[in-house]
Amino acid sequence: MALAGHTSGAVPRDGWLSAGSHIAPVELDKAVRLINHGPTVLVSARSGGVDDVMAAAWACPLDFSPPKLTVVLDAKTATRELIDKSGQFVVQVPTARQAGLTFTLGSNSLKTTPDKLVRSGVELLRMDGFDLPFVSGCSAWLACRVIPAKGIQDWFDLFIAEIVGAWADRRIFRDGHWQFENADPEWRSLHYVAGGHFYAVGEAVDVSV
Repeated sequence: MALAGHTSGAVPRDGWLSAGSHIAPVELDKAVRLINHGPTVLVSARSGGVDDVMAAAWACPLDFSPPKLTVVLDAKTATRELIDKSGQFVVQVPTARQAGLTFTLGSNSLKTTPDKLVRSGVELLRMDGFDLPFVSGCSAWLACRVIPAKGIQDWFDLFIAEIVGAWADRRIFRDGHWQFENADPEWRSLHYVAGGHFYAVGEAVDVSV
């Protein structure tokens, strides 16, 4: 669900950032690992020249091959409206240092604040081969194509999507694994509770197999 309300916004496309050398593709058979730990995510979409970003707390992997995920997107959000039109979106994993940005993007709407993305200070990235807005500063990104399931979408606001592209910042995700225990705490993913209260992902616990 969206965090504390709905979110969207339009942002000029000039001044966009290119993906830096620290961002690397992730093999699609490992893509679900990027959200398997249940983080709060940012969902972005584009249609008709408008780019939107919203926060979502309910997103999870669904399948490995081809990789799929599910995410709940409130029908009242403008981001949802763009996804309904375009059939595609991006799920990205914000970091602890982006907690304020994440809450802002989850608490404001394009419908009441037309320049919401500009006001929030969100920066957008380009990824080669994808006409989608990717949020800069996150730790991972998943380009998704909606698998039509109109009844589920209409009744439960639940979207099923195939992951068609995946990337991660090599400073925190390498060799198919998160490196939270070896990185600065500002890289940790966020887990939303309520009322602006988040937890960051905790310490690693390994079990011998």
